[in-house]
Amino acid sequence: MQKVKNRWLIALSGVVVHLSIGSAYAWSVFKEPIKELTGWEKSSISFAFSLAIFCLGISAAFMGKFVEKFGPRKTGMMAAVLFGLGIFSTGFAISLQSLPLLYLTYGIIGGIGLGSGYVTPVSTMIRWFPDRKGLATGLAIMGFGFASMVTGPIAQQLMLRFGVQMTFHILGIAYFVVMFAASQYLAKPPVGWAPDGFETPAVEEETTKPVGIQMTANEAIKTKTFWLLWFMLFLNITCGISLVSEASPMAQEITGMSATAAAAMVGVMGVFNGLGRLVWALISDVIGRKNVFTLLFVIDIVVLIGLSVVKTPLIFAGMICLIMTCYGAGFSIVPAYIGDVFGTKEVGAIHGYILTAWAAAGMFGPIFLGKVTELFHSYSTVLRIFVILAAVGLFASLAIRTAIKYLGKKKNKVHVGGNVGHHF
Repeated sequence: MQKVKNRWLIALSGVVVHLSIGSAYAWSVFKEPIKELTGWEKSSISFAFSLAIFCLGISAAFMGKFVEKFGPRKTGMMAAVLFGLGIFSTGFAISLQSLPLLYLTYGIIGGIGLGSGYVTPVSTMIRWFPDRKGLATGLAIMGFGFASMVTGPIAQQLMLRFGVQMTFHILGIAYFVVMFAASQYLAKPPVGWAPDGFETPAVEEETTKPVGIQMTANEAIKTKTFWLLWFMLFLNITCGISLVSEASPMAQEITGMSATAAAAMVGVMGVFNGLGRLVWALISDVIGRKNVFTLLFVIDIVVLIGLSVVKTPLIFAGMICLIMTCYGAGFSIVPAYIGDVFGTKEVGAIHGYILTAWAAAGMFGPIFLGKVTELFHSYSTVLRIFVILAAVGLFASLAIRTAIKYLGKKKNKVHVGGNVGHHF
């Protein structure tokens, strides 16, 4: 008989992959050293990060299908090669002082490696933890959120000792080795496998609740439910990533916080971003994904209103850290949400398609915030505009409940008729 792998070691392998690629969130650590070496504008250097996130979202849409077809081990190995090569080659871009090469190496090659690595463990872990989907995705994606805390200090020390270019060479090799090794243990569970004590829903049960639906990615993207979920993630990321990009100057303008204190606040925000990915995912296992997403937007609305009027630095920092947990939560809840609504048949591919919302929000959010700030010259006004976006998200989180019920009814009719593929 085939020996079944330890699902907790599968989870650990997934966390290791995400800890590696999540180092992209530490890009700000490199901005000033790169500027000093090359003389490039900070906005030009920042664009490399925006391009990497954009390529993450777009490549994830394709790599989700790749995971389903070839398995997480091969996808993980590909991610290791691309991400390691992208980081390693960034050192050459800096030494040659070539911005186009920086965009190619870090932005495009590294970004595609990010997308490949991001989708690799998530769908796999959902299949290994059908009894704890929230925990599974929360663990994996928590690693992505916490990575900057690990990479930041290490990168600082490497740059002091070896210089900027050599730091990228060292990190590129290290990421390749770690990700390649972790990928070797990743695998889908055997057909029909279930953890001890977990009962797979019977066919009869599948016809009465949407949890039992098993849809392909091509079927899922033709549903209203998919696009509502995409839109919810887009709005959640837009609000969160915009605050991440402007948190320091916003805190200084609204509360009079010092630059040093604001920088410390940004570091603490990263902790809450990571914690939110796990804690909210665990809560979603108890109260359900639909209820958590609605709660996230309620918190966003209340906190954004509070941020626009509060003047006390400590309260402002606490509120922005709370909203960071909501930002991180969206990433970890969505994969489990997909598993609940569309089933695990092609969860990786569907997750990849939905991650295009990250690419769109990564480009739209900071640009929208910048334009609105230029127009009104007031962060308080900007925050009130983001309250409207969060309110739209709240409405979508309520509307999707009806869409899911409708999806379940369609499934019932299809199950009785015996022709699944043509009813979506």
